[in-house]
Amino acid sequence: MATVEAVKKKQSYTSVHEAVKAGDVEQLASMIRSGAGINEVDLVHKFTPLHCAAHSGSLECLHWLLWHGADTTRVTVGGWTAAHLAAIRGQDACMQALLVNGANAEAQDDRGCTPSHLAAAHGQSYTLQTILRHGVNVNVSDRNDWKPVHYAAFHGRLGCLQLLLRWGACIDDVDNNGNLPAHLAAVEGHLHCFKFLVSKMATVMHTLKARNDQGETPRDLAERFYKDNILQYIDGVEKEGQHPETQEVLAFPAHGAASKGDLLTLRRLVGSGVINMNERDDEGSTLMHKAAGQGQIQCLQWLLEMGADGDITNDAGETPKDVAKRFAQLAAVELLTQRAGDSNSSDEELDAKNIKFFESHGVEGSTDSKADVTLDKAEKRDARMRAYHKIQELQQLLEIAYSNYRQLGGITEEEKKVKKEEREAEKAVMELEAQLEYERVRREKLESQLDECRAEINHLRQRLEKHHSSPPAPAEAETIISKPCKEKKKVKKKPASSPGGVFVRLR
Repeated sequence: MATVEAVKKKQSYTSVHEAVKAGDVEQLASMIRSGAGINEVDLVHKFTPLHCAAHSGSLECLHWLLWHGADTTRVTVGGWTAAHLAAIRGQDACMQALLVNGANAEAQDDRGCTPSHLAAAHGQSYTLQTILRHGVNVNVSDRNDWKPVHYAAFHGRLGCLQLLLRWGACIDDVDNNGNLPAHLAAVEGHLHCFKFLVSKMATVMHTLKARNDQGETPRDLAERFYKDNILQYIDGVEKEGQHPETQEVLAFPAHGAASKGDLLTLRRLVGSGVINMNERDDEGSTLMHKAAGQGQIQCLQWLLEMGADGDITNDAGETPKDVAKRFAQLAAVELLTQRAGDSNSSDEELDAKNIKFFESHGVEGSTDSKADVTLDKAEKRDARMRAYHKIQELQQLLEIAYSNYRQLGGITEEEKKVKKEEREAEKAVMELEAQLEYERVRREKLESQLDECRAEINHLRQRLEKHHSSPPAPAEAETIISKPCKEKKKVKKKPASSPGGVFVRLR
């Protein structure tokens, strides 16, 4: 049955773009070999196969296209590259592959938007983090001087907003109309984002009294666009003079809801796009971690049904199931085990002939978006096996290439390194041998000096013994006797004065 369906699936493709959207890498390769262009553009959206792969999350097809030279700089209508589409759709694994293969993370579309702008606007925090880790400027501007923080505030993406601030985004920057991110959050009535921005500014009143180029404060904008929730919050803050919530609640309201089991609030925050279901807090914990740690089964079950990733690890390296085990939440452990299984395939010995090894193979690259190519277990297993067989094939080709290179008289970097180490070792040995020779000569000199000293000592000892054994000559005796006498005379010549008188010389 599966074979018949596969045949039908392959026969239904009318273009290489359809094969990519279906995630069929074998048909993609076959059609390219048959003459289809690897950068062929469709008529509707001006998508290349690489654009289709990034948009649909067809990771294996995207890898194949990049490997065979697909152009990452091609743009669609509006100036979007494949990286822009991956950012919009939250295809994190595709974004990683594109950046590793040289895609420009700061490419601008017709409005001047980079992938970081679009990821922030669509609430794709996981993909945004991947882009920021690649070293892009967190405060890059589009043609209207909007930074990613402006997009996150305007579209109510709290998770992206707090992520950008952690990476050094400036919330004091204004756009070409003088609007702070707080103005934009007030215009759209995004209360959670507005609260967070007010809490992060220098002072509360500084934010509330800030005026744009039209002289409007956030309150003025909220009144003009009938955002009652913003107005009520501003009234409360002006009355109390401080924030009623803690910083943690302001930054991560959905995490607090998941921890408390407040499913209604959790649904509202995730459903409205304020928080992504794979959002991380300052400790790297997702909503799944919070719900699992407190045993909130309803929240946990809802997150699983919505496609939350249960394999994401926090900063301590724990998955949600690990956190549930640590807090002895047995019901949560059982639920997560049923959904994800308890395979220890990562501890098995790697064997290309063992099909079971490729059944469950750990995290494939967490992604914000779940509306992408859906592959069943067999298709995922086959994809992993194809990738591993490609590794083996390339390793064999690499060994052959090294052998040919050596036969032609070439030398590899590793061999250069080995020879350099050998030369350094030989040099060190020569230096040690020279030092040893120097110490040997020095020792011989010292031994020669020692022998001379010993000979002189023996000579002096013999003279001393001879002197003690024979009486002194008369002349020598007189000399010896005269010396103490002279000393005595010298002692007698010392002047002595009477204790009571003074000597007076008469003339």
